[in-house]
Amino acid sequence: MRSSRAGRVPRAALAAERVAERLAAVTAERVAGPLATLTAKRALDLTLGTALLLLTSPALALGALALTLRSPHDRGGVLLRETRVGLGGRLFELRSLRTRRLRLDLLSRLPHVVRGELSLVGPAPLTPDEAALLGPAAGHWRQGLRPGLTGLAQVRARSGMPWDEPALLDAHYAEHHGTGLDLAILAQSVRIHLRAALRGPRRTGKAHLSDTDHRLPGYSVAE
Repeated sequence: MRSSRAGRVPRAALAAERVAERLAAVTAERVAGPLATLTAKRALDLTLGTALLLLTSPALALGALALTLRSPHDRGGVLLRETRVGLGGRLFELRSLRTRRLRLDLLSRLPHVVRGELSLVGPAPLTPDEAALLGPAAGHWRQGLRPGLTGLAQVRARSGMPWDEPALLDAHYAEHHGTGLDLAILAQSVRIHLRAALRGPRRTGKAHLSDTDHRLPGYSVAE
């Protein structure tokens, strides 16, 4: 009788050990999966994007309040809502404050960066109609990248050089993008923004950092 009970105890312990090992393996798989997909680019988006959102949230709140007080009966609200094509060709609703002062329209898109719909740096987010005009090659690499809050085309568009056409710059970024290039583009974007702020508002022309501002006359998304 004792030997029978003694035999059952090791079996139960062995079964419990196997169950624990299985649970540990499943947990490790669930944790390792998201960590494996957390690339250096996405980690930069999460850390820097979250920090920027926390720093700018008071200014964004004041901007939204000012827009509400200025146009209390505006049915469109304080946010501009546009359908754009994101990673993998998925559609998402891009929301921006309806103002360009202090580039609050751009900063108001930071929640999209934190959620993973945008990246801090990347090609311009296209509308579905614009995406439909792309050739097979351009459409393929664009689907593999998140569109950006700013990008190489945005910071180089005003150089006037023939090879700085936005479509070519976006293609160049897709081929050579990396953390170093992203940080350089972000630094250049900040420099452009500060220089524009010091000069004050312009009577003519457009700002540099919007996803549509950089498009030159005759710009086409097709390569």
